[in-house]
Amino acid sequence: MMIRDFMTRHRRIAATIGAGSAVLIGVGAAMLAHSRRAPEPPADKARIEMVVRDYILAHPEIIPQAIEKLREKQGKDAYAANKAALETPYESAWAGDRDGDVTLVMFTDYACGYCRSSLPDIDRLLADDPKLKVVWREIPILGPGSEIAAKASLAAARQGAFRTFHERMFAAGRPDGTKVSEVLRSMKLDLAKVQHDVDSPEVMAELRKNLELAGRIDESLATPTFLVNGRMLKGAVGYDALREAIAEARKRA
Repeated sequence: MMIRDFMTRHRRIAATIGAGSAVLIGVGAAMLAHSRRAPEPPADKARIEMVVRDYILAHPEIIPQAIEKLREKQGKDAYAANKAALETPYESAWAGDRDGDVTLVMFTDYACGYCRSSLPDIDRLLADDPKLKVVWREIPILGPGSEIAAKASLAAARQGAFRTFHERMFAAGRPDGTKVSEVLRSMKLDLAKVQHDVDSPEVMAELRKNLELAGRIDESLATPTFLVNGRMLKGAVGYDALREAIAEARKRA
């Protein structure tokens, strides 16, 4: 499930293709100019664009490559612009070293099977890496059950119990009102406070913020998505890929 609807996403992709083509045209023009052995008068712009166009048509595989590079750069720029908001957890929605040298941000949804399958990878990273900080950001994009569970998890976070709820809710299966209530009742929580907090302005504001942050990073962002110092990893990529991204972030620090 994407952050925005299908048609909006594809209109933006079309625009990105245009931007990517413009980038390629500019690069192609620069390459042609640089390859001349002797100074020449400025080349005709239309001729250069035709040469680049013909090259793109002959090698269409470079378009998705260029778009991917453009998206990667845009994602890193967006991460840098929103770093503090992304890496600052909501109440207890984090684990690991509070002052960790690397922060792993995970966008998650309780109805997401790939998020569930990633739980052991996160637990293993936290066990193996004492300097790592993990921050979870709830984005309930997979239906009403997702929203109910996300609000409950943030209410639990306000009582310092986010991770316990997180693990038990995923273990309970696809979320709905009954399962969410059962998980909450299994925990040592002030249930009256939970009932008050689930629809509180603070919880609702946090969910809105998370969705907005996800859209700024990548409007086609789905769950799970992991961010490590601006590097984005989509899907259940596994322990090794996450560990490699963390190691790379430390090298660049």
